[in-house]
Amino acid sequence: MTTTETNTEYAPELPVRLEWARHAPEVYKAMVRLDSAARKGLDAKLYELVKIRASQLNHCAFCLDMHTKDALAAGESVERIIQLGVWEESRHFYTEQELAAIELTEAVTVLTDGFVPDEVYERAAKQFEEGELSQLIAAITVINAWNRFGVTCRMTPGHYQPGQHS
Repeated sequence: MTTTETNTEYAPELPVRLEWARHAPEVYKAMVRLDSAARKGLDAKLYELVKIRASQLNHCAFCLDMHTKDALAAGESVERIIQLGVWEESRHFYTEQELAAIELTEAVTVLTDGFVPDEVYERAAKQFEEGELSQLIAAITVINAWNRFGVTCRMTPGHYQPGQHS
């Protein structure tokens, strides 16, 4: 691919390994329904921050492309999206509720100790009512599943338009 403005040569796109949604349409439809159910009652910007952070941790370029574009379309700032990868050093960009959600996202996504630490869960439980917390945990779980499809099948980033899969 060559850009016309700078005549810079970019590396070629990697080919998609498997178009899993085409081959497993019922699973894809179920995932879409699950995703739709998980987002109910959650703030759109918070929802996208959670999806972006999990996708960063899971190295899912396709989902990172999608959710940064959807976050921008929802009114999120470029600055907060950029700082999300280093949120611990940039805490002042986020509310206490967002910080609790981001921290919970990391704990659920990485599970390095094999469990979500009590203090992480308790911080989130102080910031969200039980129904909201349940939705948040569902949203984190769903993006982790999407990330696994995206990374395993090598879905190609860069072509998504905001709201395309809404």
